[in-house]
Amino acid sequence: MAAATSNRRVILKRYVTGVPSEDDMEVVMAEAPPLGVPAGSAAVVVKNLYVSCDPYMRIRMTRHEVPSFIPDFIPGEVLANNGVSKVLSSGHPDFKAGDLVWGMTGWEEYTLISNPESLFKISHPELPLSYYTGVLGMPGLTAYVGFFEVSKPKKGEYVFVSAASGAVGQIVGQLAKIADCYVVGSAGSDEKVNLLKTKFNFDDAFNYKKEPDLDAALKRCFPEGIDINFENVGGATLDAVLPNMRPGGRIAACGMMSQYNLEQPQGVRNLFYVVAKSLRMEGFVVFNYYGMYRRFEEEMAGYLRDGRVAYVEDIADGLDSAPAALVGLFSGRNVGKQLVAVAALE
Repeated sequence: MAAATSNRRVILKRYVTGVPSEDDMEVVMAEAPPLGVPAGSAAVVVKNLYVSCDPYMRIRMTRHEVPSFIPDFIPGEVLANNGVSKVLSSGHPDFKAGDLVWGMTGWEEYTLISNPESLFKISHPELPLSYYTGVLGMPGLTAYVGFFEVSKPKKGEYVFVSAASGAVGQIVGQLAKIADCYVVGSAGSDEKVNLLKTKFNFDDAFNYKKEPDLDAALKRCFPEGIDINFENVGGATLDAVLPNMRPGGRIAACGMMSQYNLEQPQGVRNLFYVVAKSLRMEGFVVFNYYGMYRRFEEEMAGYLRDGRVAYVEDIADGLDSAPAALVGLFSGRNVGKQLVAVAALE
């Protein structure tokens, strides 16, 4: 197989402090890896079709003296995240040329993956392949395990989801309705609030940017209190949630997006409610639940087919648009799951 002559890729130019900018990244041309895997290698070479933009990537763009849950990016090297790819060549027995897969790959046209055990074959190519960066991929599994395994909902409970129109939040809310719960979400624009109510079947929603008092907004939406808080934002949102939790409530800490660009994280003043109301607050990392993926994939594919789960994507076209797409997450520019289309399936 002939080798490609070039490989467009997105690299980190420097470690980031504060709010990331497009200039912290650069789109460069590099030499593509050989498209044929060397004899005896268990690696695979893939052509990337879609790559995902996720808020946790911001954590990897800062140099950490104390290691985080996932390694820091290295300036000058290609960014990486989950993507959808086509296998071009493989030395691994579980994969063959032509397979469609999703998993960790580079923000580039072609990637040599030395550890293909981290890849999942796509079982439902009849559904949009882009869904495997979202509702059928890591964000979908995050919503599923965070809600069902960590939060452990009961019928009729009251659920609050912050950042509810994002890749994870929109799914959590719909799973809450499937579980016969009452669900309210917060989002950052009237357009997103309308999506939550009309497309994603939330019982209620509010634009947090128009609420001068988050505590009052939560009391209005939850006069009897909150049983489950699916927390994606942290900071002032979490602080307002704590007094509004019901005794024995559960907080699934999925992300703290409001804190990622701060050099000094905000404090949370209302933590005593964890004691006073016998709350359980549990953080989780989705990578620890990948053993559940096949069960989740089949269940979610069924929900998509029968219309019980709807999904909204925001697709940027081409790797040149990837830095702006990632930066836009932190100003709420995207509507729905943000991803980048790299190449068409051939």
